[in-house]
Amino acid sequence: MIVKQLLVGPMAVFAYIVACEKTGQALVIDPGAEADRIAKEAQELDLTISHIINTHAHWDHTSDNDRLRELTGAQIVSRDDPRLDQDREFRVGEVVLEVFHTPGHSPDGICLYADGQLFTGDTLFVGDSGRTDLAGGHRPTLGASIRRLMELPDRTVVWPGHHYGPTPSSTLAWEKRHNVNAREYGYYSGD
Repeated sequence: MIVKQLLVGPMAVFAYIVACEKTGQALVIDPGAEADRIAKEAQELDLTISHIINTHAHWDHTSDNDRLRELTGAQIVSRDDPRLDQDREFRVGEVVLEVFHTPGHSPDGICLYADGQLFTGDTLFVGDSGRTDLAGGHRPTLGASIRRLMELPDRTVVWPGHHYGPTPSSTLAWEKRHNVNAREYGYYSGD
């Protein structure tokens, strides 16, 4: 599996190109802004973008969906698509991504997991978690969503939706010890 992280737009959004090494088929998670740059990056890697998926519907993650579709012919997979139902699998080439519904930051939040890589959108950042003071946000629900993610293996790599932390990625083991919300949400594993 190929993972290419790109920092895009004025809100420090991380967009991801996730691709199958064998087939070259790719999807983009949260293109945010800079669709032209994302398409160029995929072309340089000799990848074909077939799908666009958003971890949630906030504008900073979705603003260039249409432009990226125009450039690549990719299908925008909307949140009501059954392929994004809880515990379903979404395939890109031979890569199988498991879908987790993770409301709390927004009611429509999802995370995607494959081969030890977890794309968390605004559910979980490096060292923090998404806001819950926006429309549809709910702190206890976000805590429950994150606790579910913490059941994945500790070595799981966390690929967040924004570059708000000290590093561009982390692991679940690191989050269990260092995330500012670990104690409140009940997944702290330090001391």
